[in-house]
Amino acid sequence: MDIARLSTAMSQANVQQQVSLSVMSKTMDQAEMQGDGLIEMMEKSTHPYLGQSIDMQA
Repeated sequence: MDIARLSTAMSQANVQQQVSLSVMSKTMDQAEMQGDGLIEMMEKSTHPYLGQSIDMQA
């Protein structure tokens, strides 16, 4: 294998690794956002009857 082919192969491997890391980072960010949304939903569900009815006087 000559040096040009080896250099090209190494460069392609480096690009593939960078793309994989970028995709993983975006996936982790999305998972974190979903987790935050889930926590917020769970916190709001501690009072499930809050806001369900209105007391009115005629």
